[in-house]
Amino acid sequence: MKTESPSSQPTRREFLQWSGKAVAATALAGVAIPRVHAAGSNAIRLALIGCGGRGSGAVVNALESANGPAKLVVMADLFEDRLKRSHKALQNKFGDSVDVPADRQFIGFDAYKKAIDCLRPGDVAMLTGYAGFRPGQLEYAVEKGVNVFMEKSFAADPPGCRRVIAAGEAADKKGLKIAAGLMCRHSRNRQELIRRIREGELGQIQLIRAYRMEGGGWLKPRPAEVKDLHYQIRNFTKFYWVSGGLWAEMDIHQIDEICWLKGEYPVSAHGIGGRAANSKDCSQNLDSFSVEWTFADGTKAYDVVRYIPKCLYEFDTFVHGTKCAAQFSGAIHAATVHTYKDQRCTPDNIAWEADKEPITPWQAEWDALFDAIRNNKPHNEAKRAAMSNLADIMGRAAVHMGRVITWDEAMKSDFKFCPNIDNLTDDSEPPVKADANGCYPVPIPGQWTEI
Repeated sequence: MKTESPSSQPTRREFLQWSGKAVAATALAGVAIPRVHAAGSNAIRLALIGCGGRGSGAVVNALESANGPAKLVVMADLFEDRLKRSHKALQNKFGDSVDVPADRQFIGFDAYKKAIDCLRPGDVAMLTGYAGFRPGQLEYAVEKGVNVFMEKSFAADPPGCRRVIAAGEAADKKGLKIAAGLMCRHSRNRQELIRRIREGELGQIQLIRAYRMEGGGWLKPRPAEVKDLHYQIRNFTKFYWVSGGLWAEMDIHQIDEICWLKGEYPVSAHGIGGRAANSKDCSQNLDSFSVEWTFADGTKAYDVVRYIPKCLYEFDTFVHGTKCAAQFSGAIHAATVHTYKDQRCTPDNIAWEADKEPITPWQAEWDALFDAIRNNKPHNEAKRAAMSNLADIMGRAAVHMGRVITWDEAMKSDFKFCPNIDNLTDDSEPPVKADANGCYPVPIPGQWTEI
């Protein structure tokens, strides 16, 4: 058990913080332009749709792929300052590999369509913005016949998950490639442990447990001069309709690992959660969660989460079989993978330990996507991503509603946080409103509904 957060290199989410300050805003063209043509180059062209740190970091992985070359030719975002900051940082780092003049920079709720319209078959639309908008953007990219890289998470509610599955099926019919940002699936060390588990080295799996216990932050009341719709979107992890909420947005990695380890999806979930007594958080989030999933054979899996500073730090995933236990993941998704001699998960009890991986899982997922594009290999992670997302939503709903949620009812649910999300404009009313104290609605178990 770790007692403090480890030091590390900047994460992809932090890319823009260390790559430069925002440049001055300029007027951007608001009209669609013709598709970008190859002009004799074999570079895979990219459209970045969602220019925050996560999307900008994904561009870094794409442009540094061993299966390149690639070139960023289009950018789109809801907010001009984010696009400008990302463009400057990426151009400073990659020079001519970033070729995004003003007439291929798009702002607004329909910017993703204009960006995708600039692409041609074989290019990649990078959907790296907000989960609530992901299903509609994926559908449009598939309709236009371009490949997709989409970041997690993939939908905010069950209908969104079903849309992702359907879009993935449509992509298969067109031979399109879809990569989903659950990068740990591309970890060499985790793949090796999965192989060992499937061959029976741990025995029958009986328990899987994941932890993500780290610092967090409260949302302050909205400044009067900031538009409410913009405030909610910019603080996306604080609002369910934008991202699914902090827990669903971040812990989808741990939940995907649980499903991968078991090799199937759970039949039910229940859990508890709450807030610290002194909380002054104005967001919709809880700050503590404990969720239990049950699989068809009765196997249990847990995800224990706390987003409160100055507490025990723990960021790991473990699996226990009838023969022995293993560690599957470490701090900040590190490929800390080893088996133990028995059930004691301690450093002095390791039986086998994987070597350090030659590249990060973030890089590996891009290498795999580009390899599939260049060599026309099947590569479609949409359904798997949506199914793990649904398991994520099951756990969130169980905590928020205070009851057991089954897989079947989650899959069939028609509940939507924002029914008109595909038609939002800058003048739309926000889906949720704050009370007189500036606080947004928070789930009350026994009263709340989201399934």
